Order: sequence, then C-alpha cells, then structure tokens
Amino acid sequence: FKILFQIMSTVEFTNFKCTSLNKQFTDFEYCYLKSVNRSYKYLSLKVNLFKIPITKVSVNFAFLKRTNGYKPFLYNVTADACKFLKNEKSNPVLIYMYNIFRSHSNMNHTCPYNHDLILDKISNDYMNNHLTNVLPFPDGEYLLNTHWFAYGIKRAIVSIYLTLKH
Repeated sequence: FKILFQIMSTVEFTNFKCTSLNKQFTDFEYCYLKSVNRSYKYLSLKVNLFKIPITKVSVNFAFLKRTNGYKPFLYNVTADACKFLKNEKSNPVLIYMYNIFRSHSNMNHTCPYNHDLILDKISNDYMNNHLTNVLPFPDGEYLLNTHWFAYGIKRAIVSIYLTLKH
C-alpha cells in the first residue's frame, strides 16, 4: 500500500497596526483586519498623504519571529523605494517583500507619489502562498514590521502579526 499525505499549512492574521508618526505629513484613513468567517481574513489600509508630491521614499522591511519576544528572523532590509521601483530586478529580497503587497496596492509605480496609498484586501490565503510556497517558513508566530520614510524622516509604521501552522 502507498499512503500519500499532503501537508497543509495555514496563515492566520492575528493583528494589524498602522501608526502615523507625523499627522501633518501622513495619516491613516483606515487600517483594519477584517474577519469574513473563521477561515478567511484580510487586511486593508488607506494612507492619506498631505504634502504631495513625495519624491523620496525609503522603507525598512523586517521579519521577526516570536521566541521570548519578537526577534529578527530571515530578513531586515532597508531600501530606497524610488530607486528599487525603477529597477525591480536589482534586489531579490526586495522583490520577495514587494510581491507580498504589489497586486493589492496602488504603490506600483516609481516616484513621485501624488495620491493617497491603498492596500486592498490582502487575504490570509494570499499570504499563505508567500510564506509556504514561494519561500517556506517554519511554524510560528511572526511579525512583518515595515517602517516608511519620506525625505529621510520616519513617517509611518505598519505591522502585520500572523501565525503559521503546518
């Protein structure tokens, strides 16, 4: 007899936080985690930009894993977002991070940004694909922490908390 097993993994969002560090420059119109049913959740946010156009943006992406507090795990990358969007193939790690939200966002062009920024309905299923099929992660509690800078000044922090189980 041959027995075949399929290992299923699941991502569950546990929290979503958005913090504006300068409300005269930017603020969040909304930032929420919506639970449609027991197995389907999604994240959405809208950032209002008050001093447009924005021509210089950088971002820090950090994956952290919870082990007696959140500790660095795998990636902690800071990059000039404007430069990266002009040549996306310049950094494979940034491509991986950017692809997490690219198809659900209007942040898909080079600088300048002269409009509000939207991240629309990133589902747990979509994140599950990125954290299990694209680049497999071990079980655990994770935090994807992003710090957004404009003109060298930290303007916002967006944090996605999730659990991965196989």
